[in-house]
Amino acid sequence: MKSTDSASPTIETTKAAQIQALFQKYVVPSYGRFDLVLSHGSGAYVYDVAGKRYMDLGGGIAVNSLGHAHPAITQALLAQSQKLVHTSNLYYHEPQGRLAEELVRLIAPGKVFFANSGAEANEGLYKLARKFGHDEGRFEILTTINSFHGRTLAGIAATGQDKVRKGFEPVMPGFRQAPYNDLEAMERAISPATAAILIEGIQGEGGVTPATPEYLLGLRRLCDEKKLLLLMDAVQCGHFRSGRFQSFQRILENSGATGFLPDGISMAKALGGGFPMGAFWVRQPYADLLGAGTHGTTFGGTPLACAVALKVLETAQNERLEENVRQTGDYLKAQLEALAAQHRDVVRNVRGLGFMLGIELAPDIKKLPGDPSKNQSLRATNLLQSAGLLLVPAGANVLRLLPPLNLKKSEADEALNIIRTVVADLA
Repeated sequence: MKSTDSASPTIETTKAAQIQALFQKYVVPSYGRFDLVLSHGSGAYVYDVAGKRYMDLGGGIAVNSLGHAHPAITQALLAQSQKLVHTSNLYYHEPQGRLAEELVRLIAPGKVFFANSGAEANEGLYKLARKFGHDEGRFEILTTINSFHGRTLAGIAATGQDKVRKGFEPVMPGFRQAPYNDLEAMERAISPATAAILIEGIQGEGGVTPATPEYLLGLRRLCDEKKLLLLMDAVQCGHFRSGRFQSFQRILENSGATGFLPDGISMAKALGGGFPMGAFWVRQPYADLLGAGTHGTTFGGTPLACAVALKVLETAQNERLEENVRQTGDYLKAQLEALAAQHRDVVRNVRGLGFMLGIELAPDIKKLPGDPSKNQSLRATNLLQSAGLLLVPAGANVLRLLPPLNLKKSEADEALNIIRTVVADLA
């Protein structure tokens, strides 16, 4: 029972403080955490230890593709855990083979390597590129400004954001950046050492910016001409989040182009619907470049992880979530664009595709509460959190919406009402 004495902390407040104290004492402080202690979730909602409900449109940063506590994931975990949880990759097991087959079916002929995270999946692409160019002395990978490719030493070297590298210099050699969506700049950046180009179909951490059709098609032509690999980091923008399985499929669907394919694609986040796993796909004729002994992992592609990922894919396809993402995502974007048109002093722009949307805030919003030394996206996220909505900052001035793929239109309306109210208060 809650205390009726306003001067005394409630049981829930005390519990939250106790949990936070455990983190402060025992957990490495490498995250800037919001002042929120979560207890459980269901569908598109999470609850804190005080019982307050929040609509979660951050989705664990694009991870919770089926929302929270989806029964299909629970059933897959239970059923597979009663058979085989882990076996090393020295042996075969059915779930890994079936998952690889399904991913290839959704992309194109090729092969799949399973890892544990997006950063590991990208590491596999770096090694693929180095193996590809090794005999000719080529090793360099060109990426883009404002990109994000993980927090390993190679990942931060690939990432086009100085803040991610700060304190970890000297940066690992072999990576350089060119402006995103600028084909001419990328062509100028190519050197005799270049082996590959790596981009995100939709930049996530960099502010939710989709590639243009012209950029994707131009990069493919450029890589073919220069004998380079074209690699795509789909860790955040893949797995139906754009309204197609891969974001390049959505971006190019009205371009008239057919047959476009990158040479490699990294995946993670939504792949396991919350169960940690990553993967990368490699198309023919490069699928056998990484032969026995050239790459490996202890936990990648376990029976448990693969069984869950198969169930996530099965559920997404059976429930036609790709269509839901397109329809509800287009609705969300149109409503946010209307809000931006009404309140340009608060919302400058809305961009993105499907369920990967970015709200760009106007500069210097006078009524935005919080420490002015903190960036606007953090302060706006805190304000929306207080109103019962969880979003994810992207850089200093953009809010990301990354809902579960099964978000209902009524839930989208609930989120929109919260955003409208907060924006109107700030206007």
